[in-house]
Amino acid sequence: MNKKLKLVILGAGESGVGTAILGKKEGFEVFVSDYGKIKKKYQQVLLHHEINWEEEVHSETVILSADIVMKSPGIPDNVPIVLKLIEKGVAVISEIEFAAKYTVATLIGITGSNGKTTVATMTHQILKDAGKNVALAGNIGKSFAELVATENIEEYVLELSSFQLDGIKDFAPHIAVLTNLSPDHLDRYEYNYEKYIDSKLRIVMNQTKDDYFIYDADDDKINEWISRGTIKSQLLPFSVKKELEKGSYIKNNELIIIIDNNPFTMPISKLGLQGQHNTKNAMAASTVSKLLSIRKETIRRSLENFQGVEHRLENVLKINNVKYINDSKGTNVNATFYALDSMEAPTVWIVGGVDKGNDYSELFPLVNEKVKAIICLGVDNDKIIRAFGNVVDIMVETHSMVDAVKVAYRLSKRGDAVLLSPACASFDLFEDYEDRGRQFKNAVRNL
Repeated sequence: MNKKLKLVILGAGESGVGTAILGKKEGFEVFVSDYGKIKKKYQQVLLHHEINWEEEVHSETVILSADIVMKSPGIPDNVPIVLKLIEKGVAVISEIEFAAKYTVATLIGITGSNGKTTVATMTHQILKDAGKNVALAGNIGKSFAELVATENIEEYVLELSSFQLDGIKDFAPHIAVLTNLSPDHLDRYEYNYEKYIDSKLRIVMNQTKDDYFIYDADDDKINEWISRGTIKSQLLPFSVKKELEKGSYIKNNELIIIIDNNPFTMPISKLGLQGQHNTKNAMAASTVSKLLSIRKETIRRSLENFQGVEHRLENVLKINNVKYINDSKGTNVNATFYALDSMEAPTVWIVGGVDKGNDYSELFPLVNEKVKAIICLGVDNDKIIRAFGNVVDIMVETHSMVDAVKVAYRLSKRGDAVLLSPACASFDLFEDYEDRGRQFKNAVRNL
């Protein structure tokens, strides 16, 4: 009788537990190890599926006896246990790599420093509106692996982070999307922007001439990478600056997509989400939909009705004629740049968290023009205070969301806006960006 292969999973969050379920279904001997506490809901799932697990420890002997290891994206590559596995020659992969082997569904992979959640959600909405059997997974929603184990899905829209792409070997989406590039997570890439870029471009590394790569042709770094000539898939650029022979561009305020002899057009004014970055998001999502032969009318209707995603420039409430806006998903400088750029009223800006190697200098002109006060929200606010101390007159340090919102309430007056756009990761004071956004909304509602 064949001996069962041993699958060890590091990290018992959404991706870890989902992989455990799929691994068990596919006949692996599964063991889950989390160096922290495992949430009750995940413990119950593991118990229900009779999967062995441990918490607050990594038992080296057990882990190092694995045939294959799935590492959750939040665990860096340089932690001791991972280095020992690599030294021993054990394959350490991501959930995306593991799960993709067990589905014949069409895979649409979407990555980028900003906009990937919006593009993924928008694409999913269009396909759903078209009656497709489609699921949204990856860095968003339910675990991809769990869906592969429990559902029979024909098309997956996968939002992919650089950390997930770092753990792929054979994964190849039929359609890959790269929304843009800007410095992010540099703390995980030895503060080397090129390493981060290489990580993002792994999304195309296994594609063939029968696959597609949709990308922002206005992004110099992406163009530089493409000029190396290593990408085998068919290129479908999008641009708001130039007319293209193939791909998506803007002309006379119309969004135009040319893939075949049947162009798609739509007035920009009809898009449910306005602003140049949202126009680009719509171009990416509608190019994917056009490739998948979705009817033009369905694409138009979906884009007209799309109202955005939670925690991304989300209008929360208006109190005493002050608008409160939740952009908790703005976890890097570039995302916060978009958020500040869209502000039309004097803004009280809540910023801070775990710095990822941020360079705040590109925000100076916007902060100078639009921000009347800064509220720092983090365990360590020194870098933000140093960066903006001479740019604004009012700067207040806080260490809880309730305090930050109360201070914002006192500092704002009629006609102002209060914007939570942290430009940082959330792990110092919150579970994740969603927890941070929800706490902001609750604090605003309780004013």
